[in-house]
Amino acid sequence: MHPKIVQLDGFEVIGIATRTNNAKEAGPDGAIPKLWQRVMREHVIDHVPEKTGPTLYAVYTDYASDANGDYTLLLGAKVGPETKAPAGMMTTTVPAGQYAVFTSERGPVARVVVETWMRIWAYYQSPANGQRACHADFELYDERATDPSNAQVDIYIGLK
Repeated sequence: MHPKIVQLDGFEVIGIATRTNNAKEAGPDGAIPKLWQRVMREHVIDHVPEKTGPTLYAVYTDYASDANGDYTLLLGAKVGPETKAPAGMMTTTVPAGQYAVFTSERGPVARVVVETWMRIWAYYQSPANGQRACHADFELYDERATDPSNAQVDIYIGLK
């Protein structure tokens, strides 16, 4: 499974965030499920000002080291330039650059996203496949993900 390589312009995302790491997420006290629950319960996307559309972004950023260190996950919506985050939310920038796009299978969102990340981690075990930049990666939840029991998601991995 080889990803599609794309060149993206940078953009801003406003939403709510948590700081975590993959080791913590593998245990029972993961922060990511709680963040998702909050996004759904509080309809966070509805409160993002000047969003460019209904697509939800899950942006992994502020990596402390590499994919194994601490990172910030922000769940939110893409916004126009210079949009100010409302109280309780923050803004992150997805930098311009090359990204590898991995598309999940179709199925229950929690399963297909985890399976796709496992494929990504395995793919980057081989130096021949290039290196992750660990500046910003993101999951894109568009119209293909409106039914959580039969979703398809794109995961964009920033490249060096």
